[in-house]
Amino acid sequence: MKPRTIKRIGLAFPLGIAFMERLLQGILDYAREHGGWVFTRMPERLNPSIDWLAHWQGDGAFAVITTAADAKIARSLRMPVVNLTAHLGETGAPTVMVDHEAIGRLAARHLIERRFQRFGYYGARGMYYSRLRRAGFVGAVERAAGACKVLEVAAAITARHDWRREQESLDEWLRTLQSPVGIMASTDLRASMVTEACARLGLRVPEDVAVIGVDNDPVVCEFSHPPLSSVSRNDAEVGRQAAALLDRLMRGTPPPKRPILVAPDSVVARRSTETLAIEDPHVAAAVRYIRGHLHEQFGVERILGLSAVSRRRLEHRFRRSLGCTPYALISQLRVERARQLLAEPKKRTLSEIATACGFSELRRFRLVFNRLTDTTPAHFRKSSLKSPAQKPGSVSQ
Repeated sequence: MKPRTIKRIGLAFPLGIAFMERLLQGILDYAREHGGWVFTRMPERLNPSIDWLAHWQGDGAFAVITTAADAKIARSLRMPVVNLTAHLGETGAPTVMVDHEAIGRLAARHLIERRFQRFGYYGARGMYYSRLRRAGFVGAVERAAGACKVLEVAAAITARHDWRREQESLDEWLRTLQSPVGIMASTDLRASMVTEACARLGLRVPEDVAVIGVDNDPVVCEFSHPPLSSVSRNDAEVGRQAAALLDRLMRGTPPPKRPILVAPDSVVARRSTETLAIEDPHVAAAVRYIRGHLHEQFGVERILGLSAVSRRRLEHRFRRSLGCTPYALISQLRVERARQLLAEPKKRTLSEIATACGFSELRRFRLVFNRLTDTTPAHFRKSSLKSPAQKPGSVSQ
């Protein structure tokens, strides 16, 4: 049997960035399955330009094209190059990328489900991916009869960066927004800037301002205060499809006329959106109390003791604001918390989870969980741990 010809593949993109590492994993998975690829990177190269590919003798490459100069280089190469990013609207190079408009729609749906009526989008001017995410987000918000205000600032990659001025612009914009408001930022880093600005201005996250980012970068999301909800991009699948495309191109298949789009996989919900946007002050106070005491065993009677209105009046207010009774909301939030705990890598017993979520007994926990999710806690845990897209606290859309 004739041995397979070895293909030399260039990796012209930076590593050490969470979504780039996941892209690379998808590429490597494809390469291991099909064999015959060896990879080359430019060592100790901080400059993001792909110009070194012009002097390298290879069979194909993956690149992150961020400038018109790099797009020109990519078009001039004799070997096929697959672009992995959407910094530019048009590169002339075959491109595989996540569906950025779908990312915006996913973030909007997450906030709409939390009953927000006012929204904001914070992005990077001049970045094509930010424009697409904004279009998806604003379009979904407007279809839900919501109002959205937009702030876009010059991206650091395209302009001299005035960090202080950008902070001032963000602060000024946040002051114009009426709470409660749900904000999507174009990336996790920008989402963390929003939470920092809220802290400076005395705005509560998520009660006054709920914030969701993009990338699901574990360092940025988990170390933000509070931890950030984020759209998981499905980067490993982008990498696999990019590798499959490069393989076809190296075999002589004509390039696709349009970018290949990969659907994002989920919203990973964390504390920054763990709220319901509620205008009624009595209902808002009751919901804050419920969320803060889910680990305790209590019922509607305790909520009534905190409110100055009758049970009938409170239930009417709940139905008008949330479309459910106080009892139904308590059950929903307990199950939501249980789902988060069941999906965590740290395995707790079902009895421990039931207690942590305020259920009086394991039987009651199983009954309510099954009624609201159509599955058992044990089956939910098993399916969550099998799925690589799901992280602790994630909510598939």
